[in-house]
Amino acid sequence: MSMAGALSGDRKWRLPRLDGVVQWLLPAAILLVWQVACSTGYVPARVLPAPTEVVLAGWKSLQSGELVQNIWVSFWRAVVGFLIGGGIGFAFGLANGLSPFSDKLTDTTLQMIRNVPHLALIPLVILWFGIEEAAKLFLVALGVFFPVYLNTLHGIRTVDPQLIEMGRVYGMNSGELFRRVIFPGALPSIFVGVRFSLGIMWLTLIVAETIASSSGLGYMAMQAREFMLIDVVVLSILIYALLGKVADSASRFLERITLSWHPAFQKH
Repeated sequence: MSMAGALSGDRKWRLPRLDGVVQWLLPAAILLVWQVACSTGYVPARVLPAPTEVVLAGWKSLQSGELVQNIWVSFWRAVVGFLIGGGIGFAFGLANGLSPFSDKLTDTTLQMIRNVPHLALIPLVILWFGIEEAAKLFLVALGVFFPVYLNTLHGIRTVDPQLIEMGRVYGMNSGELFRRVIFPGALPSIFVGVRFSLGIMWLTLIVAETIASSSGLGYMAMQAREFMLIDVVVLSILIYALLGKVADSASRFLERITLSWHPAFQKH
């Protein structure tokens, strides 16, 4: 094997590992600066506790079982709300993208609803559902519906018409055309909607749990605020951030697997 080939092979194996380290350099630097600023007294503890204090608060909450329970409740709400809202948004996106009649029938109404901020509906949702699970699930589902709907609709409409015509020339029926041409062509746009909706999902859940909830990470943060436990408040915020990162990483992983045929997702 030539030297160039050996170097190319080394890069092939080492670069992904290096990329995995690089993406955590900035968060690590922020944590380091945060710790130093708190340890030197530049940032008072009553304003922002040091990372070590936040970790200690997390350990105590973990030992009591409270942390695991609240994480599980928030995770369950996020997943179920996302599946409901995302599933309905995906179905409407497909229907309106494939059927001009469905588009004329429902798109105008959906666009009108989209311009109403879903978090502004919280007082009304509490009157409808109280502070039970249905209220949080409704808000999360409504929040994730529109990014999935719009990007699915955009993806279906922007599939190359020449590819569709080619499929028809090769004798594909409607089902085969959708499965082998239209849906794969729309997938990149659909995944954009999924990733965008994941961010809205956590944002909606944070607000819903801090206003109308008796459990979950948002409730834990609000209870900590009542007792001036700033370290627990910061802990809740950081866990939300980590859960958001995990959800986004899972989406990107699924995106890379599903779109491995796409030039933009092929490794060079």
